[in-house]
Amino acid sequence: MQIKTIMIAAALATASTAHAQTQDPAATPSVDRRQEVQQKRIDKGVQSGQLNAKEAGRLEPHQTHIANMEIKAKADGTVARNERARLHHAQDQESQRIHHQKHDRQKAN
Repeated sequence: MQIKTIMIAAALATASTAHAQTQDPAATPSVDRRQEVQQKRIDKGVQSGQLNAKEAGRLEPHQTHIANMEIKAKADGTVARNERARLHHAQDQESQRIHHQKHDRQKAN
């Protein structure tokens, strides 16, 4: 009987910890994932020749700016709805920049 009680308590503790982690008001997993994807798009563009070094150099500061925006948004321990919206908007703009730079007529040397 005690083993069953201990197992139930352990399961509840694990579930509550997992729930608390998913409810972290400062968590921005979608922003983090999107930053990674956009960075990979830039890297692949350079590797494939779709982006030259100058174009990639123009895109990188925007990536850094978004990362800094995220750090500032998390500084108070909560990412508010308007902060989250600003982050997503900045990422939308960066995504468009990446697309335009990759699909223009400039190619790497």
